[in-house]
Amino acid sequence: MLIIGRFILALAKILDIALSIYMWIIIARAVLSWVSPDPYNPIVRFIHNATEPVMQQVRRRLPLAFGGIDLTPIVVLLAIIFLQTFLVGSMMDLARGLLVP
Repeated sequence: MLIIGRFILALAKILDIALSIYMWIIIARAVLSWVSPDPYNPIVRFIHNATEPVMQQVRRRLPLAFGGIDLTPIVVLLAIIFLQTFLVGSMMDLARGLLVP
């Protein structure tokens, strides 16, 4: 059980880091929407390509544009925070339960 516990703990930490990085990419996209960036800039294209699939899924299910303001990034950020709190927290609790003899 020790190996399984450590494996689950490692997966939880990796998932937590990946979700944190994606959260910062979403924040960068929201900040970029306030200015008019060069659409051919590789960084801008990466941010757009990395976030658009998730944002499009949320926009399809919840139309969140009010007066020209897109609230989709807020919903995505709340979903990431939920996943970090619930899923990662549950995985870490499960791993700790398996590590304690």
